[in-house]
Amino acid sequence: MRASGRAWHAIGGVPVEAEDSLLGTATVQLASGKREIARVRFTLSKIPPPVAEPLAVDSSFTRPPDAATLARINRENALAREVGREAHQRAPMWTASFLRPRTSVITSQFGSGRLFNGKLTTRHLGVDFRGAIGEPVRAANRGIVALVDDFLLAGNVVYIDHGGGVVTSYFHLSKTMVRVGDIVKRGQVIGLVGNTGRVTGPHLHWAARYGANTVNPLDLLSINRDWYSAAIPH
Repeated sequence: MRASGRAWHAIGGVPVEAEDSLLGTATVQLASGKREIARVRFTLSKIPPPVAEPLAVDSSFTRPPDAATLARINRENALAREVGREAHQRAPMWTASFLRPRTSVITSQFGSGRLFNGKLTTRHLGVDFRGAIGEPVRAANRGIVALVDDFLLAGNVVYIDHGGGVVTSYFHLSKTMVRVGDIVKRGQVIGLVGNTGRVTGPHLHWAARYGANTVNPLDLLSINRDWYSAAIPH
């Protein structure tokens, strides 16, 4: 995306399983038509080791899903991936910094290990915020509502396409307050905290995608004005 002055900036998504360092490649096409390739190696920050957050849950939560349930989960995952792909087709819609969807305490960090009944299963691919049923959930930034649905695992969900490849999503809502196609403002209430889907209690699970990659949504908060000053205010 174009920033102030003569600078150009880009956002990239790093898979959660990536470790140590990552080689980034950018292809730059000059006005003359000539293409140049730039490569930069990034040192990756450490994510929490997968040993924390022991949870004791009903065996129905950890039992392997049957064919119909697995098919539903796969369909819902495909919908989320499609939203991520489509976000690359839209110019960045934000003209201000990203906000936390809630100001409450974070109860689970991105990348932390998940233990169910003493057994490691997956990494946590979002950030959980404390909340009681019915408390407000706000859009992290300006964007278009790309998906509103009831998912098996995530419950009532809202996905917002912010353009430039960036998508944020809000899980386990007790109520959704927007519809697909709505343009939402930064900080607008889009739903209410709930405990729908596969959860052990009410909270907000906030997630983010950059295209195909699920990324730490808190990293969006560090995008400063130099990065979005030329975003297009549709």
